[in-house]
Amino acid sequence: MASGPLPTPPSIQADAKTFGQDDGLSIFASVRTRLFGIAYRMLGSVAEAEDVVQDVWMRWQSMNRSAVQNAPAYLATATTRQCINILQSARTRRETYIGTWLPEPVDTSSDPRIGAERNEVLKFAVLLLLEKLSPAERAAYILREAFDYEYSEIAGILHLEETNIRQLVSRARKHIADGRRTSVAPSEQRRLLEAFVAAAQNADMAALEALLAEDVVSYADGGGIVHAATVPVSGRKHVATFIAALSKWCWKGVTLDWVETNGQTTVLVLRDGVPFGLTIDASAQGIDEIMWFLRPSKLSTVKGSPKRG
Repeated sequence: MASGPLPTPPSIQADAKTFGQDDGLSIFASVRTRLFGIAYRMLGSVAEAEDVVQDVWMRWQSMNRSAVQNAPAYLATATTRQCINILQSARTRRETYIGTWLPEPVDTSSDPRIGAERNEVLKFAVLLLLEKLSPAERAAYILREAFDYEYSEIAGILHLEETNIRQLVSRARKHIADGRRTSVAPSEQRRLLEAFVAAAQNADMAALEALLAEDVVSYADGGGIVHAATVPVSGRKHVATFIAALSKWCWKGVTLDWVETNGQTTVLVLRDGVPFGLTIDASAQGIDEIMWFLRPSKLSTVKGSPKRG
């Protein structure tokens, strides 16, 4: 795994040269990975997170930086508040999205520091639960639980009283705790995913049912671009039957590549150069959630997948 910093995009490098030596690049570069981490967890989209970081960079370049007493705090605030604005307008887009919306996978093997703060808040199951929160609750929870900001710091970022921030974080914690079970260890998650793929390839109903929790849910994100189930499939028997029925279509003539996205094992499936992704969330009861990333554009930043155009 690479351990160096997230590369500075060419657009930012070019802007820095234009603005000369006092360009603020070193300060911005030192916190860029964290800014991306905040934006990605807030938005669930690699592309949107990159756009936010770029916009914050442009704002950083055009302002009087000598007036900023705490540059990392200012940049985190600018990033968070821009994400809140996007989330407030994104609700309408999510409501009109064709089928189930899933977060865009982020490749945590290329730069493990993206998920190095507190990895749990990067998991797909948690990001899905965060979708149910208000933008302010989501921001407060992410800043506290993923990046360990003090309540007073979060209050400054969100322009709220510290008491309100504590309430937001408390409500968000309860929502997350009520919405999922304790996940298995990463090694067990990979073992279960491998066993699930093998059972699915063979349309082995008995093996599938043995792996699944009673209340398992299967989500598929095709976004109207790729044919997919438009509503989640729920329940052990229904999901096993659904997966077995897809075996000939889904697994014929494919190659498998095991990758790391969002800090957990994901299988990247390639058919004629077109990818789809598959991962699971599991607990002591078995596989709780199955997530199919069928829209190729959502996998364009994942190692081994065809890249964004």
